Amino acid sequence: MPLSDALVLRLRSQAQRLTAATGRTSSPRTVLRDICGLQAQLMSAAGLGLRVRSAGLPAGAIVRALDQERTIVRTWLMRGTLHLVAADDLGWLLGLLGPVFAAGNETRQAQLGLARLKLPGVDAIRRILADTGPLTRYELVDRLRRRGIRLDPKTQAPIHLIRLAALQGVLCLGRDRDNGEPTYVLINDWVGQPSSPAHAPALGELARRYFAAYGPATVEDLASWSGVPMSQARAAVALAMPALAEMAIRGKPAFLLKTRLKRSRPPAPGNPDVRLLPAFDTYLLGYRTRELTIPIPPLQRRLQRGGGWLHPALVVNGRAVGAWRLARTGGQQEVVIEPFEKLTSAVRAGIEAESRDISRFLELPLETKIVEPT
Repeated sequence: MPLSDALVLRLRSQAQRLTAATGRTSSPRTVLRDICGLQAQLMSAAGLGLRVRSAGLPAGAIVRALDQERTIVRTWLMRGTLHLVAADDLGWLLGLLGPVFAAGNETRQAQLGLARLKLPGVDAIRRILADTGPLTRYELVDRLRRRGIRLDPKTQAPIHLIRLAALQGVLCLGRDRDNGEPTYVLINDWVGQPSSPAHAPALGELARRYFAAYGPATVEDLASWSGVPMSQARAAVALAMPALAEMAIRGKPAFLLKTRLKRSRPPAPGNPDVRLLPAFDTYLLGYRTRELTIPIPPLQRRLQRGGGWLHPALVVNGRAVGAWRLARTGGQQEVVIEPFEKLTSAVRAGIEAESRDISRFLELPLETKIVEPT
């Protein structure tokens, strides 16, 4: 069954909890389970990613979920990058993806002088954290030095060793210090021993959860989002196939969870779904290409200006139509909108509603400024 571009975007944005029809909830754990995690090298961006997918979520609820309830966890997972995931998804994701990225980084580890240090280094990290509890990167490097494992703190060797320990299921990120510096903790101390799903192989679960959160999408999209090789992505789809429906996107085979086939509802006339997505948002990172979601070439260049950054986007009915940023003009904080096409009055009203909600979430007075396209 071929799908129109508009229907693909509607189905994807509904799966990503970016529409009024989604029935959004305020639980960080539930949001993260629904979308199978958020990229989180910037916690400020991850927080805004949870905000845009929920209704009235306070920023304090994310801190509580991370540091007190520990129902969500921050560690290295998809693509070998930092993600926020539900704690009860950690076991199967880590068991499946950890070995892929731990093995795939050996060349860089050797360049950093870790080839002979990584085995004793990970073991030492486990022992140190068991003795001390949470430590910052520099505190951990200092204690490693005392045990004869010397890492140059001016290089990337320390973070690569810490990342390896995370991928091997030893540690995750813990509570930030008062100055905002992250700490590292033993996973078993922080959230207990992660469990894996008993009802399905992890590889099949990866495909099922991906197409539930990102479908309709292709097997190439699954490989790009997860970081697994194409051979594993194909095997994952084969395992999950009983739960999937096959269709076509621009002539390419694509998949969607069968239970979502009848859930597509267009936005109400005159009431478009307007969302201000943060940097590195998973809606834009979840596919091999962004031709459907960012169809305007100048906007593509604006949102991807180099350095590995994906900038915040204004999205209307699943399609990016502009960029946005937080800025200070004089003594006033602003949400600055840079549209790349003419905005209707309904879209402008949606932008104002999103700006007010960002203001509420950040507990910061914000004005909205729209820089009209020339």
